[in-house]
Amino acid sequence: MSARHFLSMMDYTPAELVGVIRRGIELKDLRNRGVLFEPLKGRILAMIFEKSSTRTRVSFEAGMIQLGGQAIFLSPRDTQLGRGEPIADGARVMSRMVDAVMIRTFAHSNLTEFAAHSRVPVINGLSDDLHPCQLLADMQTFLEHRGSIQGKTVAWIGDGNNMCNSYIEAAIQFDFNLRVACPEGYEPSAHYLALAGDRVTLTRDPQEAVKGAHLVSTDVWTSMGQEEEAARRLALFKPFQVTRAMLDRAADDMIFMHCLPAHRGEEISEDLLDDPRSVAWDQAENRLHAQKALLEFLVAPALTTP
Repeated sequence: MSARHFLSMMDYTPAELVGVIRRGIELKDLRNRGVLFEPLKGRILAMIFEKSSTRTRVSFEAGMIQLGGQAIFLSPRDTQLGRGEPIADGARVMSRMVDAVMIRTFAHSNLTEFAAHSRVPVINGLSDDLHPCQLLADMQTFLEHRGSIQGKTVAWIGDGNNMCNSYIEAAIQFDFNLRVACPEGYEPSAHYLALAGDRVTLTRDPQEAVKGAHLVSTDVWTSMGQEEEAARRLALFKPFQVTRAMLDRAADDMIFMHCLPAHRGEEISEDLLDDPRSVAWDQAENRLHAQKALLEFLVAPALTTP
């Protein structure tokens, strides 16, 4: 039987996604109560990082250890993938040695090619197109703080980047309405907008986007690999800075999220992460718990396969 992968929020049914995040809440409770739970004992996760990340590495590595398994960190210097070996060949070899592979990369095609030749589950730790693991954590965080997100309004402010694309997928799968406020020329992918149809609204006015919203989220204006564009982006995105005054236009029970790291004074005001409406620290912690649930979902069934 071919392995199931997690490259996109669209890889699973809405019920499966809800099941994963609810399981993340259960695993979080077990850890908080000090209950030892090791369903992946003896299992190994390979982690390939073409892009570095604090939260992705720590959450996946700690998660595998807490589930009883182990994780192997692989930078471009540590694999032939960074020195010309075809991706398909690397996938064929590596998937014979480990039980799952997490890849954090640039081109999304690297993920799809690796997964097409892998015997074991492949997880998208981030690509230039999507960041689905972060959305699992975001959806878990909203569920914990406000209950079901179905029918709610979410505002995405800033760059129509991989996070924004994943919010579009989440809007489809979790059945909420998404408003995207971005400068002209920085819209999310037309492919994902077409998938969402009228579930997503584009605007150039961030103040209008947040009006009545139940969740407001943003990300840095300049991502890794875009450093040469930083000065131009800073000027162009300045009206899209999320502030406490902007949040005052949202629903009374709104919450604010940021996938981190944050550039205080740029995409958010200096004090925004200290606002009581911000749940960014819970959101960051939930990367651990949601991904543990994902790993259990993907790897544990294989334990019973002869």
